[in-house]
Amino acid sequence: MNGQPVTREMFAFEGGIGTTISPPDTILKRPDSRAKLDSVLILDGNTRSALAATRSLGMKGVHVVVADEIKRTLAGASRYCSDSFTYPSPASNLEGFLETVKKECSRRGIGVILPMTELSTSTVLRHREEFESLRVPFGELTAFDALNDKWRLLKLAQQLNLPIPKTQFVREISSLDELCKGLKFPAVLKPYRSMISSHGRWIATSVQYARSMEELKEIAARYEYFSQHPFMIQEYISGQAEGVFVLCDHGKPIVFFAHRRLRERPPTGGVSVLSESIEPNPEALRVTRAILETVEWHGVAMVEFKVSAEGTPYLMEVNGRFWGSLQLAIDAGVDFPWLLYQMAIGKNLGKVKPYITGIKCRWLLGDVVSLWKVLINSGPRPRPLPFGKVESIVQFLNFNEKASRYEVNRWGDLKPFWLEVRQYVTELGSSFVKRVARPRI
Repeated sequence: MNGQPVTREMFAFEGGIGTTISPPDTILKRPDSRAKLDSVLILDGNTRSALAATRSLGMKGVHVVVADEIKRTLAGASRYCSDSFTYPSPASNLEGFLETVKKECSRRGIGVILPMTELSTSTVLRHREEFESLRVPFGELTAFDALNDKWRLLKLAQQLNLPIPKTQFVREISSLDELCKGLKFPAVLKPYRSMISSHGRWIATSVQYARSMEELKEIAARYEYFSQHPFMIQEYISGQAEGVFVLCDHGKPIVFFAHRRLRERPPTGGVSVLSESIEPNPEALRVTRAILETVEWHGVAMVEFKVSAEGTPYLMEVNGRFWGSLQLAIDAGVDFPWLLYQMAIGKNLGKVKPYITGIKCRWLLGDVVSLWKVLINSGPRPRPLPFGKVESIVQFLNFNEKASRYEVNRWGDLKPFWLEVRQYVTELGSSFVKRVARPRI
């Protein structure tokens, strides 16, 4: 790559990793005309990020209102949630969603709105004029799309000469034979977005793995988000999954945090179920800064990497929103929801203390599902898992690991955990009934 060598000193700002990097005389000073607007609306209340944000802000005396498409939610069950309501799905009833959220915000005196998922964030940003009376502490829609559209993101990374896996950009599956000449397997098929609007509806996508050209073609034809939409084919990078969490102020990254994923759901790679706070990789920080500064992002973001055995952090994706393992950053000392909230209402952030490395955070029920998938050998795997079944069980049963905390089940706020358990049991029961009732051929 071009550019000067990266050293830790380049990121050793006053106070250390996880601090604001603005000089003291220019620290985020904004008008305080609306500083007293302390009510916040958190969308997507049944997500873990919503629960973490609700606990964070509620503990500090902020009036937190939680909303979702369903009535009973993780964040809504928290003792730190002051009130809640439901709204129509923005995917199937956009007008109903906008009307309901606007009406409830006006009625409840909401000052700040925090969407959690890609769909709700893109919807709010796309219809920002509908929420002109609210603080929406995120960047413009064009910047959001530049980050969350993986096709555009990887093209940008190429232009900036940043490390990414070898990538083929596929516009139509009819071009697979030509594009995949010399392709090494296993290969990764990556949709261009996590949620795609297709034929008047939204569909959720997921990364798939192919171990041969025949399997690659079969996967591409099977899934609508490959067969009818652009996607990428990437080389499989074997290594450690790491992430850099950032708070940006109009294109300027001001707070950093990093974690590594110790276990994921599914085990082959996905959502973190056990993660640990670490010192950021200097090269990963350089890549993070380059991307976020180029698109002039504002608000929070998570930049995901796969660090190879040689130590190269390959850019995987960027999420311009809150992330599932948000609670880990809060526990380690970087309270992103509180920092973003303060920035939204015009408060000076001041200095953020260095965070603690070595803190671990575990999503217990997600870890249960991950272990189950290991035991039943569920799903295709590009490579054998590093741990066998017995070792996976032993690791799972280590409930008293030093510096380990639990994401959902917390003694001072247990209702969200019991609700999550009920939701899982209900879902399992429903899946069992469907399987039993399925006609046998």
